[in-house]
Amino acid sequence: MMANSIKPDNRDEDLDSRQFNLYEKREKIHTRSVDGFYQFIRLFTGWPLLVGYFGIPWLMVNGHQAILFDLPQRQFHIFWITFWPQDFSLLAWALIIAAFALFFITTLLGRVWCGYTCPQTVWTAIFMWIEQVTEGDRHQRIRLDKAPWSMTKVYKRSLKHGMWIGFAALTSVTFVGYFYGIRDLFIDGYHFQLPQVAIFWLGLFTLGTYVNAGWMREQVCMYMCPYARFQSAMFDKDTLIVSYDIKRGENRGSRKRNVDPSTIDMGDCIDCTVCVQVCPTGIDIRDGLQYECINCAACVDACNGIMDKMGYEHGLIAYTTENQLEGKAWTWMRPKLIGYMLALSVMMSFFTYALFARSTLELDIIRDRGQLYQEIADGKIQNTYTVKVLNKDVVEHTYLIKVSGIEGITWSPSSKITVAKGKVGELAMNVIVDPNVLDSVNTDIVFTVTELESKIEAKTTNRLIGPLTEDIL
Repeated sequence: MMANSIKPDNRDEDLDSRQFNLYEKREKIHTRSVDGFYQFIRLFTGWPLLVGYFGIPWLMVNGHQAILFDLPQRQFHIFWITFWPQDFSLLAWALIIAAFALFFITTLLGRVWCGYTCPQTVWTAIFMWIEQVTEGDRHQRIRLDKAPWSMTKVYKRSLKHGMWIGFAALTSVTFVGYFYGIRDLFIDGYHFQLPQVAIFWLGLFTLGTYVNAGWMREQVCMYMCPYARFQSAMFDKDTLIVSYDIKRGENRGSRKRNVDPSTIDMGDCIDCTVCVQVCPTGIDIRDGLQYECINCAACVDACNGIMDKMGYEHGLIAYTTENQLEGKAWTWMRPKLIGYMLALSVMMSFFTYALFARSTLELDIIRDRGQLYQEIADGKIQNTYTVKVLNKDVVEHTYLIKVSGIEGITWSPSSKITVAKGKVGELAMNVIVDPNVLDSVNTDIVFTVTELESKIEAKTTNRLIGPLTEDIL
């Protein structure tokens, strides 16, 4: 009944009034280059990321690559520390801390991560710079898109895509180098000895970088990245955002330079649309807060430049908060922000303690399951174990192994073992006891391994299997 009460004409008008179509073809965004204070800051956040990403694999620390995730050896070298699969709990803690740090920063400063340090933003900026170098400024690129194919257009497009693929390949080689070893990767590649799995990942990451940074760009931020969708849950009225001052800017309209807007009943916005032309996601900041905005402040620098030319004050578009726009004071005393800060502080304290209290020694005991026990001379019984000593330090160590838990217990052969750095030493050990002292078929015994110099110690418990005697019964 309700559906029939809506006239077809009204429904058509409602559909026609929508501002977008979910199935419409994406319109290419031609960004305009802009200089300014915040774009200068972005150089100091983007370039260190690039230099670190491409440079760190070439650094050597303690005889290994500075950061190397050696999956076959199950060793994860991060500068002076080597992590093992047993340390994965630390990885979980690190990821949780990173998440809460992102929540805290977002609540305080908005999406500064997206605008200044996100790899998608930084790599897209590099690809956009390549586009400007090869095809010209915004107006030249628009004309080139509309122009028919010619030798000039083929040359410019080929040069652009060639540079895109080259930078994408360099990115891929570096990424795979974090797992394969950057030097080994180049040497094996030079001799055409790369395994198929390495070739596959090189091709996949080259293609992924080329598509994401070259073709999809803002689509990754708007539709693929979940952060854009849930970041609003962390915002409050004191969160720093890029916003347009409607009270000051409206009514919009063009006018001559140095004209006092109050004399012509207009605001400071001259409706030049430069803020839209420089936006990497193609939004109009004057429409209000939008999830597509990555807080890169390109529109702020662009608008400030126009204000300089018009003789007006800066700040028509600026970093601000909703409370400041309403004339209220900013405060950091907010329950959400304080909660994130306390949780982050507690987790970082525990993580730091766990990291520095982390032992460089691991002990694993495996009992021989081929037989319960073996009778030897003098009526004694023997159990056989494989002792595995993991040396997680960066230097070689010698360890002393002892067994305790039963009166008169002995073991053979020698209880000393030398283990190279980052290796696992194995020792087959026979534990011998007098069955008359056993109170049970299963008796717990303790293996203790001690590093001879630093006296670092590790213990673990295992079972000794004995015969079923009359005393036990």
